[in-house]
Amino acid sequence: MATTNLKERTQQLVTAFCSGNDQAFGELYDLYVQMLFNYGMKLTNDQELLKDCIHDVFIKVYNKRHDKNAINNLCSYLIISLKNRLLDEFRRQTFSTPNEVESYEYRHAAEDVERDYLTQEGEFMRSAKVAHLMQNLTRRQRQAITLYYLEERKYDEICGIMQMNYHSVRNLMHRGMLKLREAAM
Repeated sequence: MATTNLKERTQQLVTAFCSGNDQAFGELYDLYVQMLFNYGMKLTNDQELLKDCIHDVFIKVYNKRHDKNAINNLCSYLIISLKNRLLDEFRRQTFSTPNEVESYEYRHAAEDVERDYLTQEGEFMRSAKVAHLMQNLTRRQRQAITLYYLEERKYDEICGIMQMNYHSVRNLMHRGMLKLREAAM
């Protein structure tokens, strides 16, 4: 008997609501919100998510108020809509991250650009410092160090290029490195 009264009352409220009575919508909400909450608690323990989904379902009902054929059985419609809304949220939470894909690409791209810039700037500063320090060397010391460190030549090759013997090239390199260390400090 109570379900018959509930169905009749629901039908009266739906008819009034579809005619533009917003107070009837409030009564429908009050009539079904607790039932939907109890049903939803069987599907999730997240009460805030559940409340949001229930409100989304009622907003959907409110937006369909002018379509008289949209909702035939309000109780079934509310339960099925809530279940579907919760499932949509579960899927969204499972398969998504808090950040959008575009933000990852942008963030990584920005970090790469910044890192590349800092790397280039650091290399430039080191090159400038080395060039400044190299000015403290004699022409022959600069040539020997350039051949050894920058062109990565072996001592035998340097001897041939500079037309010096092995020990002289080693002494030239040693004195040049001492001068560089002294100038760097």
